[in-house]
Amino acid sequence: METHDFILGLLIILVSARIFAEIFSYLKIPPVLGEVFAGILIGPSVLGIVEVNEIIKILAEIGIILLLFEVGLETDLKKLQREGMKSVIVALFGAIIPFFGGFALSYYLFNLPLIASLFIGGTLTATSIGITIRVLKDLGKEKTSAAQIVIGAAVLDDIIGVILLVILADFAITGQVNLENTLRIIVLVIFFFATAPLLASIMSKIIHVYDLKYRKLPGFLPTIIVSLILFFAYIAHLFGAPEIIGAFAAGIALSRRFFLPFGIALKADPHFVEKLETQMKPLIYLFTPIFFVTVGLSMNLREIDFSSPSFWLLTFALLFIAVIGKVGGAYLLKGINHVRRLIIGTSMVPRGEVGLIFAELGRTSKVFTNEIYSALVFVVILTTLIPPFIMKYLFKLEEKS
Repeated sequence: METHDFILGLLIILVSARIFAEIFSYLKIPPVLGEVFAGILIGPSVLGIVEVNEIIKILAEIGIILLLFEVGLETDLKKLQREGMKSVIVALFGAIIPFFGGFALSYYLFNLPLIASLFIGGTLTATSIGITIRVLKDLGKEKTSAAQIVIGAAVLDDIIGVILLVILADFAITGQVNLENTLRIIVLVIFFFATAPLLASIMSKIIHVYDLKYRKLPGFLPTIIVSLILFFAYIAHLFGAPEIIGAFAAGIALSRRFFLPFGIALKADPHFVEKLETQMKPLIYLFTPIFFVTVGLSMNLREIDFSSPSFWLLTFALLFIAVIGKVGGAYLLKGINHVRRLIIGTSMVPRGEVGLIFAELGRTSKVFTNEIYSALVFVVILTTLIPPFIMKYLFKLEEKS
């Protein structure tokens, strides 16, 4: 790609994201949907004037990592720990039921091949933590107890999805599951979660002390945070499974997870946190829209054959499993009213970029026919665009009750 093409593409992404976020906000629609819509409009679905390339993908990943870092700064650790078991219940139900439900439906009812059915189940396990968190922030609900349950569950759900992605990618390429690769990823996940809070705490104290006592030049905090993002993304990728297609997704997903505890660890000094937020917010506001526009860019509505009856039958069957599998987990929680259960369950429904990674891998590996791929992409689109409206309505309903 030529430099001027990249500059023009990035210009269109940033301007369109801002315009449609403002329009959607004026219409009292979650602004994040405006950014996703901008991607759909300028991408292959409508105008086709911007393409997703590796540089755009990297900028998008920096955006979602920065968003998670900001969430870490705003997360109540005690509340997150208190709601931990509830998060585990929601995450496990939201991964197990969609996976086995999607597999059984595809394999036994629609008579699809085994590997295709497994990939469909894997796609339905996904939860887009980026979409969910951004909607919660847009609604000003990111500090509620329901949000803490969702954040914890979405992180766990994402990790389960990454492990599944690695296993299925290996299976699609070699025709068998490589236990060495699978165990490597599982050990990495355990190691990462065991050491991330401690490492985050140590690094945050070093950064705090240096900024307080030794810093001479401005711009230290944004530089060090972005450097850490790049460092942990690279390290996580190295410790992934480089020989399989899912490695990049695994590396990025794990590197994202560092920044939630890292943000939490920096909260010891309220004045420092305020200073950090002030310096980081311009970067967060710059990069996060790129991520959500990229989600829209990755959706190609032109590939969908809306005239096919079998497409609609498969789509609605998978959509039913996709929704019930996520919402049902919230109903296993005790001591929570009906509306809050719906809020938690609905917040887990968006598939976003994680679902698209599964679907794209299925297509490039020749596992999916065009019809199966189209049905899955449409399910991802519906589960990404509709829940924010429902979440907004449910939060208003909860306020009135």
